[in-house]
Amino acid sequence: MDQPIFLVYNEQFQSILGTGADLKVAFEEDFPFAYQGGVYTPANDVLYVTSNQYSLATGQDKVAIVSKMTRNIYGQWARHQVPNQVRNPAGGAAYDDGVLDGVLFCAQGDMENPTGLVQMEADYPFRIRTLVNNYYGRRFNSLKDVAVHSDGSIYFTDPVYGHDQGLRPAPELPNQVYRFDPHTGDVRVVADGFGRPSGICFSPKEGTCYISDTEFIHGNGHVDFERASTIYAYDVGDRAQSKFLMNRRVFAMADVGVPDGLKCDLAGNVYAACGDGLSVWSPGGVLLGKVLVPGGLANFSFGRKGELFLLNGKKLWILRVADTVKGALVNRESLRYEEVD
Repeated sequence: MDQPIFLVYNEQFQSILGTGADLKVAFEEDFPFAYQGGVYTPANDVLYVTSNQYSLATGQDKVAIVSKMTRNIYGQWARHQVPNQVRNPAGGAAYDDGVLDGVLFCAQGDMENPTGLVQMEADYPFRIRTLVNNYYGRRFNSLKDVAVHSDGSIYFTDPVYGHDQGLRPAPELPNQVYRFDPHTGDVRVVADGFGRPSGICFSPKEGTCYISDTEFIHGNGHVDFERASTIYAYDVGDRAQSKFLMNRRVFAMADVGVPDGLKCDLAGNVYAACGDGLSVWSPGGVLLGKVLVPGGLANFSFGRKGELFLLNGKKLWILRVADTVKGALVNRESLRYEEVD
């Protein structure tokens, strides 16, 4: 890829790209180290990523690992493998509950270990603790992605991809989305009717929740063009002193592959990791543009203002856009954001 390819479908995308948009490989390995996760902590300029399943040696079971990516003053990146305490990690989010400051991962588990929300300490010795791993005795399937609401509750998707891939037992629950309140222990279903729920995020003011359905691609590699490759939008409403996801509607559909990881910027634009790269829609569902990446993306993360980290399996890409572009998640989770601009 000699020159980055930006597809502009709406003039609003030009204001996102700015005048110096650029895409470069920041770090590369010979195994898919940068697949999911994409959790950036701006105060320390650290990015946590999780790998795709891979075999350490011929005949061995496949594993997935957590890597801590750091950047020096010259902009050079290094990868530090975290002791593999989180069993088959997938999506993640920054999380500080006052007890353990670190990263919340969707641990997909395996045939012996349950899937669940696992909190990992941000630094050595990377202690972990499980927050929830069942729905009143029924085991979750294989948690995929997570979004933390400002009220402290945690929303997460739970598709059956683990069973599709032969990593998890037969499903005990439908493909659903859940809300967990760590303060009360309440766990509830907030959205159903999915083929494979995957990415999840909130709009900047948390009035809308976006969830992607990636049933177009099954975990065994099968592709079905009649299945969903869709982002749905829900209103986040209050009823009986509790939060509910209401008024489901189609927000957008990916034309190439599936919309996997989702995030919003502060303007409310919705970004999705798709089969051909990064796609961006306006809050009204208008496709503004794309950043084409060879091999597509599974997930991504906003970094400092005007910066995004794109997870491409064996490559970590850095996308530079206009300085006015900031991730809504980063802005909400770090009051020290301006200190690291």
